[in-house]
Order: sequence, then structure tokens, then C-alpha cells
Amino acid sequence: MKTKIFTTLLLTLAITGCQKEPSQSASANTTDPVAKVQFEKSDTIINTYLDKLDNPETPKAERIHILCKDYPAEYKTNYMPALLRLSPAEYTRAKLLKDLDIALDYYKKKDNIQC
Repeated sequence: MKTKIFTTLLLTLAITGCQKEPSQSASANTTDPVAKVQFEKSDTIINTYLDKLDNPETPKAERIHILCKDYPAEYKTNYMPALLRLSPAEYTRAKLLKDLDIALDYYKKKDNIQC
């Protein structure tokens, strides 16, 4: 009886000890370093634009240039593609474009700017 229990226990330990350990996270192993660098650089640029738009001392001509050209171009060409590569399950192109429109509309109304 003790031999059966000991043998069963030994086989159970051997089987569980030989099984492959599951990976930590599929997304952690597949993080694209180029996309991450691109995202961080673009995020810094966009934050600079937002700081200028929030600053009441920024000239209106510069605000117009940021809102009508710089911010949308940076967002669409660098920020959005990098974010979609880093988190494809969380974001869609349509959702990110909607977020861009919301932000641009807010600043355009706030500063009475038309592109």
C-alpha cells in the first residue's frame, strides 16, 4: 500500500516537474522596441504642443500652426501607428482618430480657431 502511494506521488511529481512553465505575458515578449521609442518620442512632441496650446502667452499664429498642421501630422504619422503596434487589442484607428478630433475641437473652440 505504501509502495503504491509512494510510486503515485513520485510519478505525479515527475510529471509536474517536467512540464513547460507558461510564459509571463505574450505582449511583454513581443514588445516592439522601435515602436516603443517612436511612441515615446512622439508623445514628448505632442505634450510639447499641448503645453504651448495651454499657455495663454503662446501667439495665436503659433496656435493655428500647431492645431492645423503640426499636431495632426505628428499624431497621424508617428503617434498613432506606434500606439497601434504596441497595443493593437486596446486601440483601433477609428478610436484614435476620434480622440484626435475631440482634442482638436476642444482647442479650436477654446481659442476660436478655424483651419
